[in-house]
Amino acid sequence: MELTTLQTIRKNNHLSRRELADKSGVSADTIAHLENGTTDIRQEKLQTLYDLAKALHCKVRDFFPNEKII
Repeated sequence: MELTTLQTIRKNNHLSRRELADKSGVSADTIAHLENGTTDIRQEKLQTLYDLAKALHCKVRDFFPNEKII
């Protein structure tokens, strides 16, 4: 199974889902749903994506590498 961009960024930061949850304030269940595709990351609240990006030291747009963002 191919890793999602969020999973790849999280793993590159050497964080477990629980650790990312603790750093970001986003629940581990939400992170799991985003990573396994149960929840479409494009439908997630911007604040949630911002909190994840901040904890992962990246930009929200990094979660969407194949999309043209204006």
